[in-house]
Amino acid sequence: MDWETLEALKNSSKGRLRYKRDWSLEQNTFEPTVVLSEYAAWVLDNFIGRTEPDIAPAEAPPPLDDTVSLADNELNNHSSQESLKEAESLSKQRIDKVMEVEGNILLFEKAHKMKVKADLQARLDMCDQFSKAMAEKSAEQLKRFEERMELQHRQEKHQLLEQLVKGSKEALGQQEKLKEEHRHRAKLLTLKLREAEQQRQQEIERVRQEEGRERMRRLCSLQQEALQLIQKIQVDYKQQEALRVDLSAYGHRGNQICGILSTVVRSSSERGYPTQDDVSLGEHSLQEMKMLVNTIEKELAAAEERKKAEDEAAKEKQKEAQLIQQQQAKLQTPAPTQDQKQTKREGLQKKASKGTLQRFLELQKVLELCQKVCEELATCKDPQTKKIRADLQRAVTTPVSQISSVSGSQVRDTFDKINNFLMGKPIVSAGRTIVVSQHPLGLDFVCLKLAEKLVSQGEEEVASHHESAFPIASVASALWERYPKVGELFLANLHKKCPYAVPFYPAFQEGISLEEYQRLLGYQVKDSIVEQQDSFLKRMSGMIRLYAAIMQVRWPYGTNQGNHPHGLNHGWLWLAQMVNMEPLSDITATLLFDFLEVCGNAMIRQYQDQFWKLLLLIKDQYFPTIEKITTSTEMGSASRLKHFLEGAVRRRDIPLPKGFLQPSFWRS
Repeated sequence: MDWETLEALKNSSKGRLRYKRDWSLEQNTFEPTVVLSEYAAWVLDNFIGRTEPDIAPAEAPPPLDDTVSLADNELNNHSSQESLKEAESLSKQRIDKVMEVEGNILLFEKAHKMKVKADLQARLDMCDQFSKAMAEKSAEQLKRFEERMELQHRQEKHQLLEQLVKGSKEALGQQEKLKEEHRHRAKLLTLKLREAEQQRQQEIERVRQEEGRERMRRLCSLQQEALQLIQKIQVDYKQQEALRVDLSAYGHRGNQICGILSTVVRSSSERGYPTQDDVSLGEHSLQEMKMLVNTIEKELAAAEERKKAEDEAAKEKQKEAQLIQQQQAKLQTPAPTQDQKQTKREGLQKKASKGTLQRFLELQKVLELCQKVCEELATCKDPQTKKIRADLQRAVTTPVSQISSVSGSQVRDTFDKINNFLMGKPIVSAGRTIVVSQHPLGLDFVCLKLAEKLVSQGEEEVASHHESAFPIASVASALWERYPKVGELFLANLHKKCPYAVPFYPAFQEGISLEEYQRLLGYQVKDSIVEQQDSFLKRMSGMIRLYAAIMQVRWPYGTNQGNHPHGLNHGWLWLAQMVNMEPLSDITATLLFDFLEVCGNAMIRQYQDQFWKLLLLIKDQYFPTIEKITTSTEMGSASRLKHFLEGAVRRRDIPLPKGFLQPSFWRS
């Protein structure tokens, strides 16, 4: 084969084919372009070329460029038509052989691929079998491991049980040993306890006997003290008759208490010794006996005070009747001339009558005595006593503060609460049960605080709300009627705070300070500062209005068979003494106006023509004296009084005061 042939083959359509040397077994199909595999190239290079005689078997073909050059030379030398035909024929033969080789190669590759797949499947089957074998082996090994662990656990459990059984046996042995020791010690301890119990019983018996003897001595001393107290209860019946009191019930109860003590002592002696209950009963009986003695002493003192007060009241009423007769005689005399008026005005008194001043001083002594008696309770620092004091004071002051003109039932409830408390019945205040007998001085202290609170309501509540005078006055009048001591303390406190209610004009005396004198006049002085005149007049007005209301009202729920404890006759006396005394600037006009506005209508109903004559006297003779001493800055009170007097005389009537309680009020 020459180079010309090769060149012809190269330039043929078959010679221009390309093939892929990187074709692999993973490819399942051929591409459209026919490409020779690497095996075909190797066959061409190593087998087909060897058939030519001019090429050595082991020698590689020459380079392509040299071949082309040689082919060109050959072609230039041999250009005959036959050579070309032979070359084409030879080329076709070779191509057919190449295609056959290529087909064999493809068959070989397909067979090889199938073999590889078979080998691969066999390998996979072997791996699966190996995996299954290993899994079975692992499961068997896990079972053997679990069996070994279970066996080990049983062995350890068995060992632990053996140790526990062994420890239990040892513990039981130790416990039996301890029990034996405990039984031995218990026997010894029981013997000692028996000895100690015997000694204790002996000591208890000794102490019991000693305490029994002590209780017997205590019981006998209580009986002896009770017998001494019973003698104090035996009061002379002549003295009882003179004081008009009946104390026989106290003597009867005292004898009962002595009989109880005698029975307790006798029964205790029969039993051997008295019990603590017997001693407690004796102490309680003695305490009751002391309370009886204390009550009797108070009853006697109160009876003496009542008798004294009745005697003084009888004298006072006699004096008042004489004074009223004198005033009426003066009013019935002909009208005086101008000279006589001047003479009369110049003859006005500077102070109240001697009897009025005497009564004023007596009431102040009663107040001072009550304050002195209650001083122990009022100043005690003991916490329990302070608590009792606060409860007692709150029990009466709180209801008084709640009195209003809302309804008659509310006023009645307030009075009932105060009345029950003063009678010794328990009441509930601020969630606590309070009884006036909680302290021996409880009743005196309560009466004092009740009187102070009523006066305080006058100078505060009535001064600000004039219509509240009548509800407060109705309660005060009812308490005054049932408890005269409360009325006396109220009047004493009223005179102390408002001396013009006596009427009394304190005179300045040497040796007292100006502040003290201003306090005597009724002014409030705090830190050397005297209250303003308007505030002073307002307080005085409130107290006079309450005083005037008390004189004319009665408690509607009582029998009202007796006289008013402090009725309109005291109002007539006060008014008559006021117009017989020299007026004071501002205060006289103010108090006259307040009194006449509140009490004028009641005075008309009570005294009729006599009161009109007194009112004309005030208008025509006394009021000019007030005008004479009144400055331009004080004309307000004088103008109100003048307008009131002129209107009353002109209408011949004084209307009902503001806040007067009609009968329908008490049904509300």
